[in-house]
Amino acid sequence: MIARPTDLFDREHEWSELAAFATADAPGIRIALLSGRRRYGKSYLLRRLADAVPGPTLVHQARELTSARSLDEFTTDVVAALGLPDGARFGTWEEALRAALGVPRRGSASVGLRLLVLDELPYLVAAAPEIPSILQLLHDEARTRTAVPPVAVILSGSSLSVMSQLHTGSAPLRGRALLDMSLPAFDYRTAADYWGVADRDLAFQLDAILGGTPGYRTLVPGPPTTRDLAPWLARTVLNPASVLYGEKSVLLREDPRMVDTALYNSILAAVADGRRTPREIGSVLGRDFNGLRHPLGVLEAAGFLLRSDDVLTRKRPVYALADPIVAFTEAVIEPYRALLEERDVASAWALAQPSYLSRVVGPRFEHIARTWTARYAGDTFGAPVGHVGSAVVNDPAHRTQHEVDVVALPRGVPLHTSGAPVLVLGEAKATTRPRGLADLRRLETLRDLVASRGHDVSATSLLLVSRNGFDDDLRAAAHGGRVHLVDLPVLYGDHGT
Repeated sequence: MIARPTDLFDREHEWSELAAFATADAPGIRIALLSGRRRYGKSYLLRRLADAVPGPTLVHQARELTSARSLDEFTTDVVAALGLPDGARFGTWEEALRAALGVPRRGSASVGLRLLVLDELPYLVAAAPEIPSILQLLHDEARTRTAVPPVAVILSGSSLSVMSQLHTGSAPLRGRALLDMSLPAFDYRTAADYWGVADRDLAFQLDAILGGTPGYRTLVPGPPTTRDLAPWLARTVLNPASVLYGEKSVLLREDPRMVDTALYNSILAAVADGRRTPREIGSVLGRDFNGLRHPLGVLEAAGFLLRSDDVLTRKRPVYALADPIVAFTEAVIEPYRALLEERDVASAWALAQPSYLSRVVGPRFEHIARTWTARYAGDTFGAPVGHVGSAVVNDPAHRTQHEVDVVALPRGVPLHTSGAPVLVLGEAKATTRPRGLADLRRLETLRDLVASRGHDVSATSLLLVSRNGFDDDLRAAAHGGRVHLVDLPVLYGDHGT
């Protein structure tokens, strides 16, 4: 196994998988897919991999060009990587890829690259849609030849919908890819380490605004201090001259299917405003569910929306914004764009505080609470944690519904199982006041409602997650029982519950 570079932060799992794939000795062409949103670090990771793999390697960075111009640039890179005579040219993409991969038309295999990375492949496919078919041809042809040297091909791209279509249905590469990886954003704990932020509330707010996108750190000076957050935002995300000010529009343009930008922007705005079900979204846009099915699917495939099912009841899914920078843009930038572009950041930020807290901070805190429950709770609840999500609980007596922020089932219990045991019921609140006994009583009421629907709550733990701690009465009531109080230090692993 090749050594992991010391300047590569985190990504241990991804490095291990890619390094093993790139250095395997099996003869022939092996294909891997790597997808991930812009600025997640795909190119950085792949270039470090190419530097570490022995033998001739090539990372070709595609651009939005015509097919002929793209072929010229690829040819130049292949000639340099293989040490071919200056001026060598290829007339077609098939000729160029045959040379790069060491699969000539006739005769025995020639020496090609050990590793070929086609970075931002969607740009190439847009200009030359025959490329996946050529790779299929060469992959299959290499399998029928003897003594074909091992060569690894990694296809990478930021357009998630395009990448996902490369090996599905009747796509040419279906069944050919040995590895299909998605590079995720850093989770909230890793992001805090990456930014080097020890103040847990500041780390949380940075995560709520920027998420775990590692590439943002190189775009903004920072990190700020707690007192400097507002001036720091004025210099960065809220600055019309900053790259991040228009990041949402840049991200939307990554997906070629989003032609009707007004429609997709309207859906994102509706979800950001708290319309989470297809019916609620449709009521804002004047469309029924069938009219929203396709655009919702596109936004989900492109990584803009997270689709989740109710943990307890089979019903239509709910949607949430996947990327914090999009949520921040919708809640803070869009409503006050005129003030921001007049450079009156102080007024815009002051006016945006209610929506920042309710539409950015609150939903992100709930997300972090679910992440902690699924990944970091360990044996807190006395049994391994399975499915984690949210649920809506009906209260027939009062003709109301209550949303439960955190619902966890024991490991191995499928979603929507009638009478299933419920391991955790929890609420996450990012309000400025400490949580008290009233919050515990509400959770106890929700537990009783869940029991009335036939679920087993005999071993259910009640979880209260607070950004600003708990009062003494609640701490006393929680002592020694199945009530767990989790604050920011616990969420970030500074100490246990």
